[in-house]
Amino acid sequence: MAGSELDFHLLVATLRTDRADVESYSRVLSDTLGAALPPGMVEVDRRRTFADRVAGRAGQPVEVRVTTPDQLLVLTAGRSGGIAAEVRQVVRGVVISRRDTELDEWLTVLASELQALASRDERARTALARLLGG
Repeated sequence: MAGSELDFHLLVATLRTDRADVESYSRVLSDTLGAALPPGMVEVDRRRTFADRVAGRAGQPVEVRVTTPDQLLVLTAGRSGGIAAEVRQVVRGVVISRRDTELDEWLTVLASELQALASRDERARTALARLLGG
């Protein structure tokens, strides 16, 4: 496998490891990669209970959206604890198609987008290296 292809597969495997809920993905995308990603690329919707508001907590993440130039990647917390993944095609800011996907496919699309971003941006490259343990 070429180095770039190996890095891509390593990135997908890293994103897949031990992340079974929207909260985990929101932490990885916001905290680990957040400083390196362009502002507004990752958005997290949260459900705040009364107890969360009183305690000053942000609340439980229920949806993560990753905006790229051509796609909008959406993870939503399912009612039974699972994750619903969707890839939306975007043209000039308008969603022209929506496709429900398996989480593995969603992660592959995300990894591809992150890899493309890292090829253009030093901060993104550094954040991805940190995520991959390098």
